[in-house]
Amino acid sequence: MTTRLARYATVSTPPGPFTAIVSTDEAGQDVVLASGWTADIADLLPVVHRTLRPAGTERVEDLAVLDAVQKYFAGDVTAIDEVPVRQRSGPFLQEAWEVLRTVPAGHPDTYAAFATRCGRPAAVRAAANACARNAAALFVPCHRVLGSSGGLGGFRWGTPVKRWLLDHEAECAPVAA
Repeated sequence: MTTRLARYATVSTPPGPFTAIVSTDEAGQDVVLASGWTADIADLLPVVHRTLRPAGTERVEDLAVLDAVQKYFAGDVTAIDEVPVRQRSGPFLQEAWEVLRTVPAGHPDTYAAFATRCGRPAAVRAAANACARNAAALFVPCHRVLGSSGGLGGFRWGTPVKRWLLDHEAECAPVAA
């Protein structure tokens, strides 16, 4: 278990307050441990893997990762793509979270297509579970995965937030080549 102190900050976004909890990795770089549409870190700390959970937290006025969030909401939907994230679980979930980061803004996948993208086309439930267990909302864009019928499916932060994000990305995403 880590003994590091994590920092957190909240920024206003159109769908509501967005909070990120970050820790500093061995290279001195901030990495997102958890994030989502809440102003209460008590909503975020339980989703941080027990081996990454900080010993304590400190509220700060700003975090560099929130600059990327503000750029995203200003229309640069790729601004979040390179923000470092640290999550931990079994091999499939670890890989699935990396694969989620390759789903392009404005071009959502279905759970079945996401399972195929992960190299396990029959693992649709496991792919959905990867979305449900994602602690780093927005930075690991699980909101870009829809039900097979095209319905929104679930989202930890509510389907109105998911709908807002998908509409924003459809409007602002770069045109696919």
